[in-house]
Amino acid sequence: MSAVITVQDLRKSYRYAKRGRGLIGALRGAVAPEHQTIAAVDGISFEIAAGERVAIIGPNGAGKSTTLKILSGILEPSAGAARVFGLVPWLQRKMLAYRIGVVFGQRSQLWGELPARDSFALLRRIYDQDAAPFARRLDSLVERFEVGDLLGQPVQRMSLGQRMRCEIIASLLHAPSLLFLDEPTIGLDITAKAAIRDFITEQAANEGQTVVLTSHDTRDIELVCDRVIVINAGRIVVDQPTDQLRRQFLGRKLVTLQSAAARIVIDLPGIQVRPSAPHTTILEVDTRLVRVEQVIAAALKDGGIEDITIEDPPMEEVVREIYASTHQ
Repeated sequence: MSAVITVQDLRKSYRYAKRGRGLIGALRGAVAPEHQTIAAVDGISFEIAAGERVAIIGPNGAGKSTTLKILSGILEPSAGAARVFGLVPWLQRKMLAYRIGVVFGQRSQLWGELPARDSFALLRRIYDQDAAPFARRLDSLVERFEVGDLLGQPVQRMSLGQRMRCEIIASLLHAPSLLFLDEPTIGLDITAKAAIRDFITEQAANEGQTVVLTSHDTRDIELVCDRVIVINAGRIVVDQPTDQLRRQFLGRKLVTLQSAAARIVIDLPGIQVRPSAPHTTILEVDTRLVRVEQVIAAALKDGGIEDITIEDPPMEEVVREIYASTHQ
C-alpha cells in the first residue's frame, strides 16, 4: 500500500521570553529578556498507508495536536519534512484542503450564528462542490447522524453532542480521502460517542478512508483504530498495531466464570481475583505463568460452570502500562 502520509525527522519548537519574579525581575525581563525554547515535536518519523486508521496518543503536551496541525497545514514546522498525498501541507495548504477533512474537538469550523444548513451551503461553495452530488451526500450524512431537525437551528444553540455531529458532517461533505480527528468525542455522552465511533469505522471500511485520530478516550482507540503511535515529550516511543500493543504490554487475560456456586476458587499461580458479584468470578490471568486452558480446565473440574468469557484487559490498562514503561 502506498503511503498517504510521510513524516521525516519533523520538529516544531516554540521560543518565548522567560518572566522574572517580582518588580526587579519584570524590569530585567523588559530590558534584557532571557528566552527559552520548548520542543513540542522533537524529531518524529512515520508513514501512514491508505486506508489505515491510526491513533496518535500521549499525555497532555506530548505533541499530538501539534503534529496534526502541521500535517493539515495549519502550522509550519521548525525543521524536518512531511508530505500528505505528495503535498507539503504548510506550502500547499489550499490544494491539500480539497483532499482532507479536519475536526478539532475544541474548535468549530461552523459559523455559530448561522443555522447548520447555511454553514453547509457555504462549505459547498468553499470546496467547489457540484450541487447535485453535494445534496445527495448531505442528505445521507444528515440521515446517518439524525440531525434533520437541527438544520435550521443556529449552531451556537446546539448541545455539544449535536454540534460535534454537525462538525463531522461538515468535514465529510467534500468527500475527503483522509480524515484528521483531534479529540472528536471530548465531552460527549456515551450515545453520541458511540454514534461517532461507529460512523468513522463504517466510513473508513466502506470508502477506504484513512483516519488519523488523537484522543484521551481509550475506547476511541480500541474501537476505531488498528494502529497506535504513542508520543511522549515530542518523540515517538511506541508505534505498533493495536493488537500487538496489547500482547506486548499486557501478558494478561480476563476470564469471567458464571457459576451455580457463589464463588469459584482456583489454586494456580499467576491468578488474581478481581472484584466480582455473587455467582460471577472474574480472574486476571498472567499468561506468562499459567495458560488460560489450565484455568478453564481447573474451573470445569469442579462442575457447576454455566458460562465462560475470555477477554483482553481494557485498552485503558494497556495505555497505563505503556506510559509506565516509557517513564522508567
